Amino acid sequence: MKSLIYIYLFSLFQVSCYEHKKKTIEIQTQKENVIECTEKGCSGTYTGAEFINGKDIAHQFSNKMSQAVGNKLKELYHDNKYKRVDFSSIKMTTEGMGSGKVIYHLLIPFTSVNSKCEGYTSFDHVGGWNHTPALNKRKKELASVTMRGHHLDISEIKKTPEGLQEYWIQWKNKKTQSECE
Repeated sequence: MKSLIYIYLFSLFQVSCYEHKKKTIEIQTQKENVIECTEKGCSGTYTGAEFINGKDIAHQFSNKMSQAVGNKLKELYHDNKYKRVDFSSIKMTTEGMGSGKVIYHLLIPFTSVNSKCEGYTSFDHVGGWNHTPALNKRKKELASVTMRGHHLDISEIKKTPEGLQEYWIQWKNKKTQSECE
């Protein structure tokens, strides 16, 4: 009987430790994978698995960053602070890429423009985690988002030494900047 009680108590202790460890990891992951945006731009870091079940989880951070940048550009536009992404100053690092665990840091800086129609309010990317980005396919996918007479503004290819390749793309949002058509 005593041994059953010890086994029961030991099991409770193990479950409790597991749950505590799980919560600690979740909190730590949330803290490490934060994107912060200001009037000067957006920056963030993804720390974690490179791939999970064959999916390039780390590269999905580019999607999250693109969404944050587009949201911030729209917010600033509505505050009469007209911006565009400064492609030449984008910084990307992918420390540990290829090891299974990566620290992917992104800095997407903004630059001010003089008028609302010089600004941009939508942002996206096409990239490759150890492969060439499918830029032509992405251009076709985004063909309908530009206003008549406007085009996608696409960066030069950005690469990290470890093999991440990205094209960054900005354009005038049809709804937000309809007066610029």
